[in-house]
Amino acid sequence: MTRIDRRALFASGAAAALLAATGASLADTPKAGGALRLAVPRDDSLEQVARGAVFDNLTEIAPDGTLRGELATGWHTDADARVWQFDLRKGVTFHDGVPLDVADVMAVLGIVGRVEAVSPNQVQLELAEANPGLPFLLADSRFVITRDGQGVTPLHAANGTGCYRVERAEDDRHFLGRKVVGHYKDGKAGWAETFEIIVIPDARVRAEALRDGFVDVAALPSGGELKGQRGLRFHPSESDMALAVAPHVGMPRQIGAGRALDDGRIAERWWMA
Repeated sequence: MTRIDRRALFASGAAAALLAATGASLADTPKAGGALRLAVPRDDSLEQVARGAVFDNLTEIAPDGTLRGELATGWHTDADARVWQFDLRKGVTFHDGVPLDVADVMAVLGIVGRVEAVSPNQVQLELAEANPGLPFLLADSRFVITRDGQGVTPLHAANGTGCYRVERAEDDRHFLGRKVVGHYKDGKAGWAETFEIIVIPDARVRAEALRDGFVDVAALPSGGELKGQRGLRFHPSESDMALAVAPHVGMPRQIGAGRALDDGRIAERWWMA
């Protein structure tokens, strides 16, 4: 943080000042390209957001709170909500090039109930007790789909089907992901070309990094350093701050309320305007 490229810093500051002076607003339509950088404290934030970038679930909760399919294209259950069938998305590959297989899904669902393959693209799960909310449960990061039941750590070896493959990573310190070319979500998610997470333990230093243009989004649960700062936006509000966002960052109209970091989906849902 002590080596500052003054020209880059000036350019970033000038762009922000120009945006504020002209009263320009961010486009509602996401734009592809650019590098999105996030500063987080030394907690589970890096793992949470990196996992959302690298891995997919069977289902996903959208920013507006609605449920939608991710690796599952459809599902249905019996009248008791105890036996479920999930139709799997075809043509999906892991970042190492291996196609998604029904066995990969079974390895994850096996911790929930008794599971069996109905066909190469359909899996059936039988629960011990009825659970009408199962599809919402499977959107949780605990149920990301890995290859053949592999773990999600260490981060540098993470191998998922998400929008971003790991380019460089160090657990509890840093993550750099690069957009997967030809991903099944192209045109719907994963807007930035690269997504970077930097762990900065001191909240004051995170605030300074955002203010000086070294990062684009900062997790600031206190936020005192940036209150009243012109040009920035705050989530959920300036008085009750969890995130501070630079003016050149586009974000969904609604942000997942489960956790401040857009339910770990910042990499997929945010863009550089």
